[in-house]
Amino acid sequence: MVQLTFSAARPEPPVLYAREELTRYLTRMLAGATAAIEVELDVQPPPHPAPGWDAALDDWFHVQARPGRIAVTGSNARSVLLGAYRLLHHLGCRFLMPGRRHEAVPALRPEDLRADLQEAAACRHRGVCIEGADSLENILDFIDWLPKIGCNSFFVQHLEPEAFLQNWYAHKYNPLLAPAPRSEAELQRMYRQIDAAIARRGLLHHRAGHGWTCKAIGFEHVCAKLPAPTGAQRPLLAEVDGRREFWQGVPSNTNLCYSNPAARRAFVQSVADYAGAHPEVDYLHVWLADEYNNICECDACRRTTLSDQYVGLLNEIDAELTRRGLGTRIAFLLYQELLWPPEHAVLEHPERFTLMFAPISRTFERSYADHGALPPLPAFRRNRIRLPETVEENLAFLRAWQERCRVDAFVYDYPLGRAHYGDLGYCAIARVIAQDIGALPELGLNGYCSCQELRAALPNAWPNYVMGRMLWDRTLDPQALQEEYFTALYGPGAAEARDALERLSALSSADYFNGIGPRQDAALAARFRRAADAAEALRALAAEKQTLCTDLHKIAWQLLDYHAGYCRLMVEALAALAQGEENRAQQQWNAVMDHIRRHEMEFQPYLDVYRVLEVATKYTGFTLDMPR
Repeated sequence: MVQLTFSAARPEPPVLYAREELTRYLTRMLAGATAAIEVELDVQPPPHPAPGWDAALDDWFHVQARPGRIAVTGSNARSVLLGAYRLLHHLGCRFLMPGRRHEAVPALRPEDLRADLQEAAACRHRGVCIEGADSLENILDFIDWLPKIGCNSFFVQHLEPEAFLQNWYAHKYNPLLAPAPRSEAELQRMYRQIDAAIARRGLLHHRAGHGWTCKAIGFEHVCAKLPAPTGAQRPLLAEVDGRREFWQGVPSNTNLCYSNPAARRAFVQSVADYAGAHPEVDYLHVWLADEYNNICECDACRRTTLSDQYVGLLNEIDAELTRRGLGTRIAFLLYQELLWPPEHAVLEHPERFTLMFAPISRTFERSYADHGALPPLPAFRRNRIRLPETVEENLAFLRAWQERCRVDAFVYDYPLGRAHYGDLGYCAIARVIAQDIGALPELGLNGYCSCQELRAALPNAWPNYVMGRMLWDRTLDPQALQEEYFTALYGPGAAEARDALERLSALSSADYFNGIGPRQDAALAARFRRAADAAEALRALAAEKQTLCTDLHKIAWQLLDYHAGYCRLMVEALAALAQGEENRAQQQWNAVMDHIRRHEMEFQPYLDVYRVLEVATKYTGFTLDMPR
């Protein structure tokens, strides 16, 4: 029998949760053994903090273990939990995907309990932002997984995550599942469970983003389409082509007339009211509309730039928060028109602000580490901008902002938001993530937040795993991490699984699926046709291996079996599209839609069907077979 005796100098929720987790895993690992273990959990500052160290934001721990005694000291309560998971990893646990069924937990002897680990996180910002269609269980499982792989934050996009939950419960784009949208009361209970899960682990809580423009004119639900604005709302909206209307019918996609004092006042008050009502939020994201080439063209707005107006708004928000005694940190966004830096305005109190660089249109077939000389910025053309695609173009905008604005900063990136569907092996996109993280110090960025689907584990969750591990420790060797991950997930067939997925990656194109580059490309069509053979080889391998495995390895090989069939259908559709055979491409795409819809409930945690269909029919070139 294993007896664990705990002492904790500061029993904050994450410390208490570390106690629960150590009890859960050590009891399982030492099953059948007799051991009495004293466990001390404490919060203390690091002995030699780096310049700019912030005890609330930065993570450090010291873990010492020997038979009969464990001590975990962290720089904050969250760091204690991170140290507990690091100890479990050191002892052989592998947390490979969200959900406890995807963990490898080895047997342990009491005499194996030895460690001396003193580590500080390489980056301050290490997290994920919700996207796609998610059940409550998907979200809670992902939050549970984050600190296990070294992450420290979760971003609940929008004022509440209604859209992501309802996308799932309404089964948007999957007519084979009966819609079951949740009531407002049910959603509110879900929101609070999500908040509690974040708080229990001490994760830094990021919130909001898009939605302020519609909240300023009286709407709470940011993604809804609505009829024409009221007479009171219309003067607050951006004037585009001589009209003040909701952009494409969606208030959250609609900019305001930021030269209108009433619109600015409503925007500022909305942010301040929300901050006051949500003290649990560590970083409140203040962004403008989620579309571009739709900013105000009135005479007053034309006399300045959107970024100058934006920085002015940020200063007004800072002043109002200060007046109310609120210390909420504000994250501001370099995105679309806001990639161009302000010409005159500066942040009056930069210590409140964190810069978030969001290169949504970038290529994911090259890393930041590969960048060449940065080009000059293109001229800003109101409502005629073109989004940058190359790594160099995007980094030129970041550099221009940094020359005017020296604040804490991180990248808000999208490898698992759209482009990953084009990398059918997940190996190439994982390499880009690892190389991007290695380049962060050179770029003046102190971390990474991935805007992504939470159901992004087909064929596996290797890209997220390497992301979390390397954000904690940039010195790790990605190739060694890949071997660690594949061995734990696939067992004796790990090398064969890796080689098969590497081949699929080599024959894929993340950029093509993401809408970058011409739609007709004969060479790419030929690659996709070869990928069909690679998918068939993977299917044969997976069919063989899953009969020889049990438990976690069997799950992994069954997932590869399904993935191989999905890939075969997908590459046939992509090959026809790239060859210019539009009718055949659509027929093949219809087969993809039917296949993933029919199997969604079997593979629900791994593939976000709503998001695949959304991306492929908005960016890749296929057509959706039902109204959006």
